[in-house]
Amino acid sequence: MSIQPYLSEIPIQFAKGVGPRRARLLEKLGVRTLEDAFWFLPWRYENRLEVLPIGNLLPGMKATIQGTVQKLWVKTTFRRRLVVVTISVRDETGLIECVFFNQPYLEKTFIPGVPLLLTGSVLSNSSGSSPLTMRGPDYEILDEEELHDRGGGRIVPVYHETNGLSSKQIRRIMRSIFDHYAGHLQEMLPTDLRTQLGVPTLPEALPVLHFPNQERSVEVLNQQITPEHSRLAFEELFLLQLALAMRRNRQATETEGIPFMVRNPLIESLKALLPFRLTPAQERVIQEISRDMGRPTSMNRLLQGDVGCGKTVVALHAIVMACGSGYQAALMAPTEVLSEQHYLSLFPLFEALGVRCLLLKGGQTGRERAEILAGIQSGQVQVVVGTHALLQPDVHFAKLGLVIVDEQHKFGVLQRAQLREKAAWHPDVLVMTATPIPRTLAMTLYGDLDVSVIDQFPPGKKPVKTLLFPAGHRKEAHRFMRKELEAGQQAYVVYPLVESSEKIDLQAAIEAAELLREEFSPFRIGLLHGRLPSREKQAVMAQFKKQEIDVLVATTVVEVGLDVHNATVMLIEHAERFGLAQLHQLRGRVGRGLHQGYCLLIHALGKIPSYSQQMPLKLEPSRKSPEEIVKNSQGEAFSWSTARRRLGVFAQCEDGFALAEEDLKIRGPGHVLGVKQWGEIDFRVADLNRDAGLLIKAKHVAMELLERDPTLALPEHQILKETLFRKWSEKFALGSIG
Repeated sequence: MSIQPYLSEIPIQFAKGVGPRRARLLEKLGVRTLEDAFWFLPWRYENRLEVLPIGNLLPGMKATIQGTVQKLWVKTTFRRRLVVVTISVRDETGLIECVFFNQPYLEKTFIPGVPLLLTGSVLSNSSGSSPLTMRGPDYEILDEEELHDRGGGRIVPVYHETNGLSSKQIRRIMRSIFDHYAGHLQEMLPTDLRTQLGVPTLPEALPVLHFPNQERSVEVLNQQITPEHSRLAFEELFLLQLALAMRRNRQATETEGIPFMVRNPLIESLKALLPFRLTPAQERVIQEISRDMGRPTSMNRLLQGDVGCGKTVVALHAIVMACGSGYQAALMAPTEVLSEQHYLSLFPLFEALGVRCLLLKGGQTGRERAEILAGIQSGQVQVVVGTHALLQPDVHFAKLGLVIVDEQHKFGVLQRAQLREKAAWHPDVLVMTATPIPRTLAMTLYGDLDVSVIDQFPPGKKPVKTLLFPAGHRKEAHRFMRKELEAGQQAYVVYPLVESSEKIDLQAAIEAAELLREEFSPFRIGLLHGRLPSREKQAVMAQFKKQEIDVLVATTVVEVGLDVHNATVMLIEHAERFGLAQLHQLRGRVGRGLHQGYCLLIHALGKIPSYSQQMPLKLEPSRKSPEEIVKNSQGEAFSWSTARRRLGVFAQCEDGFALAEEDLKIRGPGHVLGVKQWGEIDFRVADLNRDAGLLIKAKHVAMELLERDPTLALPEHQILKETLFRKWSEKFALGSIG
């Protein structure tokens, strides 16, 4: 048995000083094995290098001191019944008092004569025996070895804690683990690669990060940009990129697919039917997809494109190519609204081409569903558009050749695999998203897919103008919207919730529709939300498209799918509750026709600064006070200051990819994409914002290594291969379509 799997298989409870009780606490922190413990790095470091004499302290300083407990007294406050433990600490230069609140057990800890290392803020003390005090300082009891070897001064690693397990206790556990098991650590990176990169070995890097010496920079350690941090982050990113590259190579050589007829009569008929010219970007992406579909291996391609760039037409060409070659195609969307919009927009074209297309969704009558299923199974239905209903066991295809998944980040890997497995062979797969994915995320989540990007808009498309209105200026926003309505245009009004919430005091869309009916009479107000029955939703959308509804009040169900060219106003209530990507999707619903589009953001943030000259920005949340923290429409915590910056940037930038990068910096990968499968990527050290350069390097190094040794069969790659398969063998479907 190799060394690293051995460490990964030893439960943490068997480490000296841990045991079953502490093991349960460590598991809450993600530490289940000895290997986990080595990779459980401090989240910050405290500078206790300079131990100041007590006599040199001044109020307002943050300092580390070393002294001996002289006296202890305990009292309980009368009103709040708060236990206050106070000690006086002395060194050769003076005396200071230290106060600890609600920790009565310290009475048995701070015995007179005990040597302590204390770190905290120095305050004036008007009532005690000393003129200075520290309130609730961090403390360590020093043993004889620490007093002799270090004199107390050092860099102290601080670990994430859980109730019942302090950072100090974790430090002692880590010291024991390193004493007993550090000799079993082995290097995964081949020597030549490590030399090329100029990075330390794993056994060299880990002790530095857990027990940094006095020569280290605390600032650099806290930024996690040391060579040792980079070494560990690179290993994680390199292993993932290696796994994705190996999967991609295997798909390209082993996955037998369908060589579709790239030029067939249906494709020529489609070109004649389209009432507009394709953009050069659309033409380029269609050629990329055509090359894939013409090959005898299965296509696995991700199609990215900003809102309104024309992805649906590209997907239409792929579908017609499959149908013109004698195969069926399935288009799966995450919501009924989006699937119905796809069906309504594509059906006339398919009908003109003589291609039978049907919509499969929940809520259809038994007879209607049975007829659709029979048509799919017999092959008479060539194109099926639907939601999760396509995944039901009773859906059987006669000759499924192409699978298209729209807004694919709404689906999990398993769901995509279920649809793909309904074919008797390996169908071609195209996954699409109008949610711009930051480059680092695309490389991480979809590193084994070929990527096409439509980076051009149809000619004549005007940028949507974004206007900010504090909540007290709502009437101004409404006056602006009324002018557009009076000019014959239509508008959306979007709310985060469907009905009143006890947790978040937001006006509900249902109530808002009634108020707007009074305020905007005689204009016609419609209501659309996810809880409406399917037939009602379809009826409302049809009315809006036919201009029988002037203002559509909705929840974020309109985020994707609705394509009404006469709609020019998107008014978003409580805009501070939305992420940048979601705001961008909503903004993309307007300005799709000949008229100028406007996005009106009503918010409760006061004055919003301008960031027009500062893109891209680091929009990292500042330190938040409890009263600043609220919840947005997805239940995520955020600060008002961060929300102000987010809206300021959004108002000045229409580039969805730039906004996605900023959203990634603010909220992290999972919230940006809303992906359930993000949990499958478990980085312990790497950070996609900080380590974007390392990610790109890891991808290049992985590809170069596999060119030399495609199966990692060389002896110098054996430990690397073992580590790779131990980490990713069960998750090799990551980022693929199944």
